[in-house]
Amino acid sequence: MTLNSECSDPKPNNPYRNDCAPGSRQERWLRSDLAAHPARCTLALWHHPLFSSGVEARNDHVRPLFQALYENGVELVLTGHDHGYERFAPMDAAGNRDGALGVRQFVVGTGGKNHQLIKTPQPNSEVRDVTNFGVLELELRPTAYRWEFVTEGAGVADAGANSCH
Repeated sequence: MTLNSECSDPKPNNPYRNDCAPGSRQERWLRSDLAAHPARCTLALWHHPLFSSGVEARNDHVRPLFQALYENGVELVLTGHDHGYERFAPMDAAGNRDGALGVRQFVVGTGGKNHQLIKTPQPNSEVRDVTNFGVLELELRPTAYRWEFVTEGAGVADAGANSCH
């Protein structure tokens, strides 16, 4: 499922600035959709990461969406915005490592424009790459998922797999 993270821009003229808040239309829709379509392996996608070791570091505006994912057993959230690759361990919305029920977040901004430096490595950040352009290949199966970060010319820079909750 794809969600709108433009709530990250708090300017008064931003029509989306409240879309990620608890009880917002988008957050209610997300919870309703997850309840109506339970699946063992689920991925969500939005632009601005909750956690990042790059430019933004942390974006609390999207925390209610991440919380809804966590409470509904979602496996993965794929984000961008920062120009680099980062993989986090499964976590709850507060950033606590949770190998049993946590959501694994990827930050993939490696499309080729430029790289951004790592500002502050965040807790539970397992892999960071700000030197290679590349793509993240994800495979969701009924009971498990796998990933490969495939870089331009260098091959696979990160890979792994997990069972779904």
